[in-house]
Amino acid sequence: MPRYMYIARYDSAGVQGVLAKGGSARAAVIEKAAADAGGRMVTFDFAFGEDDVYTLCELPDNKAAAAVALAVNSTGLAHVRTVVLISPEDVDAASKQQVSYTAPGR
Repeated sequence: MPRYMYIARYDSAGVQGVLAKGGSARAAVIEKAAADAGGRMVTFDFAFGEDDVYTLCELPDNKAAAAVALAVNSTGLAHVRTVVLISPEDVDAASKQQVSYTAPGR
């Protein structure tokens, strides 16, 4: 199943929600969202620094991944970026695929 990394940043009201209900409650919400989209949450980690959360999910396709991101972003309390992850084997296959390309200025 394709894997997606969500990188989230809370606004101040989102942080207040985490303080009120705890980190485990946030992870449970994302676990349910991934399941509702036909997949599963693999990891959910809070982080120090610019980003607040890193979450890895396995989801059926890009449509399901977008649905999860839209649900999170629609609240206005968090902003999520979605990174599509690919396996080393997929990179191996891609490296063997012929693509015609001309570099800029050539």
